[in-house]
Amino acid sequence: MLLFPFAKINLGLQVLRKRPDGYHDLRSVLLPIPLCDALEAVVDESFAPGEVQFDSSGLPVPGDPAANLCLKAVELVGQQRKLPGLRMHLLKAIPTGAGLGGGSSDGAHTLLLLNQLLSLGLSPEELHAMAARLGSDCPFFLKEQPQLAESRGEQLTPINVDLKGHWLVLVNPGIHVSTAEVFQGIQLTSSHADLQQALRGQPSTWPGTVVNDMEAYVFAKHPAVGAIKAELLKHGAVYAAMSGSGSSVFGIFGEQPTVPEFPAAYRSWVFHL
Repeated sequence: MLLFPFAKINLGLQVLRKRPDGYHDLRSVLLPIPLCDALEAVVDESFAPGEVQFDSSGLPVPGDPAANLCLKAVELVGQQRKLPGLRMHLLKAIPTGAGLGGGSSDGAHTLLLLNQLLSLGLSPEELHAMAARLGSDCPFFLKEQPQLAESRGEQLTPINVDLKGHWLVLVNPGIHVSTAEVFQGIQLTSSHADLQQALRGQPSTWPGTVVNDMEAYVFAKHPAVGAIKAELLKHGAVYAAMSGSGSSVFGIFGEQPTVPEFPAAYRSWVFHL
């Protein structure tokens, strides 16, 4: 069975307060975008029950392979249901550590894939609880629809964001930005706009209201990231912002855009929404 874990962008990212548990309360609207990985799993009866052979291709996945969220998702499911031997392959197209949620999407889609492939009968509530254990933003990727994310990102409410007919330009400079460092370095503000109300307007009304609170710190630390936003606006984007804690930046255009020339090491995509 084959699924396609999708990426996301953040429309506004408000960091509201630091919690007693060390996390931060957030508010953001997460929007699925067409960029996706490919995740496949098949039952292999030559393997022992619960044995998993996992490999990947495409973009490199840094870090300890044992810490991969796909394998952690298999482990969580295995705690609830008996699993057969499995072979899994991930074709990686979403850059890692890019503010696009690729790893979280892969983990969440592993839960969905196993549930469908093996007819496990896990309920939406069980899947949500497992996804939340994988990571704060993992539950979002269980449903491909815009959602308002609150608390640590796991409290989700469907929201209507209509960008039909617009164009999206997404740029990733390949700069690693530590999310933990950003949370430590940002200056919290007590004033935030009503994000849901702001997003009811056209994207041309969003600048200055639909704001990513992490941008100021990241742009100061990595000027190249801020320069991407400036270039997108210069070339006609009606709205541009960094996604998550970076380093990907996107621009929304009312008509087919002329994509700026970026360094060869940058990756860019154009989507007609």
